Amino acid sequence: MTDEDFVMARVDDQIQWYDRKSSACQQSFKRLKTLTIIIATSIPLVSGSTTSHVAGLIAGALGAMVAIIEGIQHLNQYQSTWITYRSTAEALKHEKYLYMSLAGPYAGAANPRALFAERAESVLSQEHAKWTATREPTQQGAQPQGNAKNQ
Repeated sequence: MTDEDFVMARVDDQIQWYDRKSSACQQSFKRLKTLTIIIATSIPLVSGSTTSHVAGLIAGALGAMVAIIEGIQHLNQYQSTWITYRSTAEALKHEKYLYMSLAGPYAGAANPRALFAERAESVLSQEHAKWTATREPTQQGAQPQGNAKNQ
């Protein structure tokens, strides 16, 4: 495998990984939000349908389910991860297309392949740094907001 093949294979692998993970996070986010909406809108229906003690218990259980689902969503950060991973995949695609057409910064580069490797790794390093920063609690007690490939 040549150096060029190696760099392209790595970038293609990362694009595919971020694309898959972005899609999975998008699906998880939308499923959980849809479930939350359905359950939350059923609470007034159950509560208003009868005055029995059972209806109150059902409404309470439904409310607890909404809280649990929202807690899972908050814990896993599906929406922000979906957006971050999509952004990373698109940034890598952009670099790949510029490199393949020798456009942008690659047009006058002495060694376009080395520049491509550096710029692609920079995109990945930035995403990893963001993920790490969101996973390390700050002294102010900030909450985590993102994910990374190594989870």
